[in-house]
Amino acid sequence: MKDQKVKKVHVSETPATQLLRANKVAFTEHPYEYMEHGGAQRGAEMLGLDPFTVIKTLVMQDQDARPLIVLMHGNRTVSTKNLARQIGAKSVEPCKPEVAQRHSGYMVGGTSPFGTRREMPVYIESTILELPKIVLNGGRRGYLVGIDPQVCVALLGAKPVQCALAE
Repeated sequence: MKDQKVKKVHVSETPATQLLRANKVAFTEHPYEYMEHGGAQRGAEMLGLDPFTVIKTLVMQDQDARPLIVLMHGNRTVSTKNLARQIGAKSVEPCKPEVAQRHSGYMVGGTSPFGTRREMPVYIESTILELPKIVLNGGRRGYLVGIDPQVCVALLGAKPVQCALAE
């Protein structure tokens, strides 16, 4: 094992961080105290970040119950109508928490788009790709990683969409 600087807070590996490391992606770690139903807004608040740069990983499904991931700004919601139209689906809706967990392999509140149990198409709100850096879930509740948003396109094949609604 290479010599690594000892971090203040040790966070054990997740499938997400394993995937990022395996692909030599530079990332920063941002642990915080998780709160049930706090969401991206809470993570942003705890870490002193702009909620627009804290990205939610949402597991949704189309009319045939085929799962997909949507990456959205922490202070925006998804227009499922706009999303469905752009991806050629009749409808899109959020998965129930237990279904999302089965598809992703992550607990709701700790879902990362990286290292999911099942491969799913990934859609990213296009304005996220204009940001110099984003913070998103690292595969555990209360644990975010900071990366260049282009990594989502390079590693996940994320397709840009325009489906954000102000909260």
